[in-house]
Amino acid sequence: MARKHHELTHKRRERLADFVVPFRVKPGARVTLSKDFDPAFDGGLRHKREGEALLAEGVELLAEYQARLAAQDTWGVLVVLQALDAAGKDGTIRHVMSGVNPQGVAVHSFKVPSAEELDHDYLWRYARRLPARGGIAIFNRSHYEEVLVVRVHPENLERQKLPKASRQRGVWKRRYREINDWERYLSDNGIRIVKLFLNLSKEEQRRRFLRRIDLPDHNWKFSSADVAERKHWDDYQKAFSEALSHTSTEWAPWYVIPADRKWYARIAAAAVLVNTLMEIDPRFPTVDKQRREELLKVKATLEAQAPAGAAADPFAQDSGRDDSDGRAQRRDSEQPAPVSAKSAVD
Repeated sequence: MARKHHELTHKRRERLADFVVPFRVKPGARVTLSKDFDPAFDGGLRHKREGEALLAEGVELLAEYQARLAAQDTWGVLVVLQALDAAGKDGTIRHVMSGVNPQGVAVHSFKVPSAEELDHDYLWRYARRLPARGGIAIFNRSHYEEVLVVRVHPENLERQKLPKASRQRGVWKRRYREINDWERYLSDNGIRIVKLFLNLSKEEQRRRFLRRIDLPDHNWKFSSADVAERKHWDDYQKAFSEALSHTSTEWAPWYVIPADRKWYARIAAAAVLVNTLMEIDPRFPTVDKQRREELLKVKATLEAQAPAGAAADPFAQDSGRDDSDGRAQRRDSEQPAPVSAKSAVD
């Protein structure tokens, strides 16, 4: 049984790894968004109904691996989410993380820097929100704003109170290097970084803006500033292309998620995150022989207290016998059934 489960897990891992390959920015590659990544890519999935089933399976897997991550308490996971307006960042977070334990996930949105934040280096406010070991943190917009929005609107650089030499030629390449070094440091210290860029087409953004205007219950989502930023579309495409080219590394690669179909974007984002957790492969801690013997003594005492007609241990048949190492198997009802390796990505 254990061998069969191991084989299924291995096949699932291979299929997930293959599934996310088209989204990964190869470290060192020169990226031009408009040529290299199609916002309407759907991986052969044509219907939303197919996507909903796959997303549900991905969420189930994510919940299982999140539990392992928290129990092992060795790795933290930082999800970096970047996109232009209306690409679906909030919806992606809501749907992909719908099945996880909220105690183990923190979402941080970074707005215009405060006066206090401007009195520190540009990475300071992001470093304060990093995940602890065993936890997952999501940056809804992130430290990449410092080479995206700040680059498109250089007046923001003036507000950062930098020395004159730090605002001169070469500032963006220097920031790419600093971000890469920081992310390498985090990776070396047990924080795995998952970087997702939701790639939305200009026409789909226009359609979504109109929907926000036409539907009264969506009016609150719309801001005239969104249309103002749309005028800088080409500048943002260039800034994103440069950032993806310079900061996709072996230790923190970028994944460009096709975002014209929201349901597909959610599947793709979930697949990348689950694949990363499977690469980490966190395990539930095991107890030593002495601790196991103590637990068995407690178990015997509880079994002796069973009332007449009640099973001494109602879970014994479900949980199975202890294996040769003395480790109790988890109850079937507590561990999600393995998702079909085929259905996980096909």
